[in-house]
Amino acid sequence: MKRRVVIVTESFLPSLNGVTNSVLRVLETLKEQGHEALIIAPTSPVDEYLGFKVVKTKHFHLKQFPVALPLMAMRRIFREFQPDVIHVAAPFALGRQALRVARRQDIPAIAIYQTDISGYLQRYNLELLKPAVDEFVASVHRQASITLAPTPETAANLTALNAGQVAVWGRGIDLKSYDPARKQTMAVDVLRAKFARPGNLLVGFVGRLAAEKQVERMAELFGIPGVDFLIVGDGPDRAELESKFEGHPVTFAGRLEGDALANAYAALDVFVHFGTEETFGQTIQEAQASQLPVIAPARGGPIHLIENGVTGFLVDPDQPRPYRERLIELVGDEVLRRRIAKQARESVLGRTWERNNDKLLEHYQTAITRQKGGRA
Repeated sequence: MKRRVVIVTESFLPSLNGVTNSVLRVLETLKEQGHEALIIAPTSPVDEYLGFKVVKTKHFHLKQFPVALPLMAMRRIFREFQPDVIHVAAPFALGRQALRVARRQDIPAIAIYQTDISGYLQRYNLELLKPAVDEFVASVHRQASITLAPTPETAANLTALNAGQVAVWGRGIDLKSYDPARKQTMAVDVLRAKFARPGNLLVGFVGRLAAEKQVERMAELFGIPGVDFLIVGDGPDRAELESKFEGHPVTFAGRLEGDALANAYAALDVFVHFGTEETFGQTIQEAQASQLPVIAPARGGPIHLIENGVTGFLVDPDQPRPYRERLIELVGDEVLRRRIAKQARESVLGRTWERNNDKLLEHYQTAITRQKGGRA
């Protein structure tokens, strides 16, 4: 059955992050399957995306990130479009409004939980606000028919906060783009020659350069013989990181996308991830698909993506220089490095976006069915 879906997202193009990426993949699925969609977002370089109309909201910027404001015309837009379901990505101010309007208009709504807001508070010395923020998050998600959390751990946390009906919906991976076969291409050979000295291994990070990603911990890896470093991404901390890492064998490639991003992954030998507040960790999946061993903290999303010692390594981020110990082990043991990399690729082979989004559409149907049952 064809559905009419309103996608309300706190982040959209030209911003590139986990929220935007998930929304784009969902829109591709809706288009491929012949559904109708309307997009409400704070930013967009175009008035239509994949043939779907984009309604832009007013917004302001916080640390280079556009924050959407409520949309005065939302009630009218919902009435005129007559959606079967509302899909709200990472709800905050705009998403909260969408969920409340959907409830008043008796429209089933799915909320996608993607950002651990309260988890960031300690990093920004605002931990006293945690009880209030937790209650705000719970109150927002209670407005949804179903909240979809990226991992069982996150779902359990939301349930403990009394955030309403919660289920698990992860993230897919583009296995065709993030393919280890790229490693044998001339384009990747050129990148390796650019980023790494002859005979050296290339260790990299991909992601937004912001405080919560803790990229400054890459400094713990400097000085290991035969290793060069690559950082892909941009953000408010880039200039500070470039200053801190000056004089070390580190290349900042800036923000990459499409084939350029996939080639950057393929050029790497080891992937490192330092953030301890990740609800999921999409770049870890992309690295695994690219057949890379990954070293990440044993916190949050990485726990559900990495089988320690099998598809990567999980470390205790509170220990002194734990990433360095594992990297030295991988650098010194090519057999181990290749085995972990191969098993990492195998671990994600069933996680396509197509399969992942089929589950999302099932959640849509569940929400619609429950809503109809509640009216009966």
